[in-house]
Amino acid sequence: MRKAQVERNTKETQIVLSLNLDGKGSFAGTTGVGFFDHMLNLFACHGSFDMVLNVHGDLAVDSHHTLEDLAIVLGDALDRALGNRIGIRRYGIFYCPMDEALSRVVIDLSGRPYLVYDVELKAERIGDFETEMLREFLYALSVHGRMNLHVTNLYGINSHHIAESVFKALGHALKGAVYVEADSDKVLSTKGVL
Repeated sequence: MRKAQVERNTKETQIVLSLNLDGKGSFAGTTGVGFFDHMLNLFACHGSFDMVLNVHGDLAVDSHHTLEDLAIVLGDALDRALGNRIGIRRYGIFYCPMDEALSRVVIDLSGRPYLVYDVELKAERIGDFETEMLREFLYALSVHGRMNLHVTNLYGINSHHIAESVFKALGHALKGAVYVEADSDKVLSTKGVL
């Protein structure tokens, strides 16, 4: 089973997260940031990942430490659950529309972290979510998940719709990248390792 549980404790946050890459798409827990919980629920559902989290962060300051540390923990859990990455498809791509918005996420689970981020959210906040945190979350996820991650919003007007299309596309693209090819017992790399 490709599962992992990761715990991170700092003076700013205390986070425990369980991830099952071969789940049914269930999400339980809260970050304390309602809109972001909605995004994580979409990510888990569309990726068919099971995710349970327990988060306590210094939200009285703002959401930065909480969401960045959560991305670190999620990336670490993904990396552990993938193990040596033998047999995975490695690449994933998905376009996701949400009403007037269309976003594309492309992933390479190469072991080499990199983020290309081309998303503009016009609203500074969506509910209790500070929209500039979307890039920070995705950056930390790419580094700790050891993935090359390209996130592009092709067009859209409503910031909620744009963010939703990004997280749904992220779930689907990652689902494709972590998929285990039935006839493969090697890593998809001429180097022999990812």
